[in-house]
Amino acid sequence: MLASLSTMMSHGFKSSKQDFIFGPWKVTAAKNHIMKSKDIERLAEEMNMPSLPEMLFGDNILRIQHMDGYGIEFNAIDALKRVNNMEDAVKVACAQEWQESRADSEHSKEVVRPYDWTYTTDYRGTLIGEVVQVTETAERIDMEKLKAREQIMFFDDVLLFEDELHDHGVSMISVKIRVMPTSFFLLLRFFLRVDGVLIRINDTRLYYEAGKNYMLREFSTREKKIAELKNVPAALYTDPNEIAQHLTLKLMVCEKLELPMTEPQTAADNCLQ
Repeated sequence: MLASLSTMMSHGFKSSKQDFIFGPWKVTAAKNHIMKSKDIERLAEEMNMPSLPEMLFGDNILRIQHMDGYGIEFNAIDALKRVNNMEDAVKVACAQEWQESRADSEHSKEVVRPYDWTYTTDYRGTLIGEVVQVTETAERIDMEKLKAREQIMFFDDVLLFEDELHDHGVSMISVKIRVMPTSFFLLLRFFLRVDGVLIRINDTRLYYEAGKNYMLREFSTREKKIAELKNVPAALYTDPNEIAQHLTLKLMVCEKLELPMTEPQTAADNCLQ
């Protein structure tokens, strides 16, 4: 059931805010304009970073909130706060290769500053309220169950930021959610392609089944150097869904987000008309 849907037109851009009620939960997806340059500059100063992504949607948000106030949300500012300002060997190597390829560029000096110019983030969402407890778990999201044909009651895809790395690739993060009659599934994906250097994908998957007092959250990092992808068609490099299966899994963290309640609702109660 869509509780509300409001849209407005401004300078040819369509801003939108959708709320969807799922039992005791409200899913909110808001999309707005790219942040203005002066606001981006001020934010970069606050974060002590030389620059921020050229397309930064500071007001875009996807939030899942219980009627009691707690929940989880996904936004661009908190994602950028997880960008590592301490260079490591991989980033330095990539930056050097990238810098050499842009030796004549006015931007070439930027990459030697002590920040991650690829905006790689391990952001997994922002918890709302202090009652949600996070613990590691061996339980996994049943991806086969998610492949079953089930009615999609609500879907949205929200872009948080994107940068073309001065025409030498792309760095972007977006979050999408789909709500079925008795569950919801969310994917937050950070996708990085530095042309001629590497491809990296950081995924956060979140799954919740009505009636349970926890959500499952899985975070993974996959990457590979372009030189190791020679047998993969270059056309796949720009498609995160296709290239993901060719990357090497570097990290997997499985967690339970334990909620302070056990819902009395039945599946029928959650299948709102």
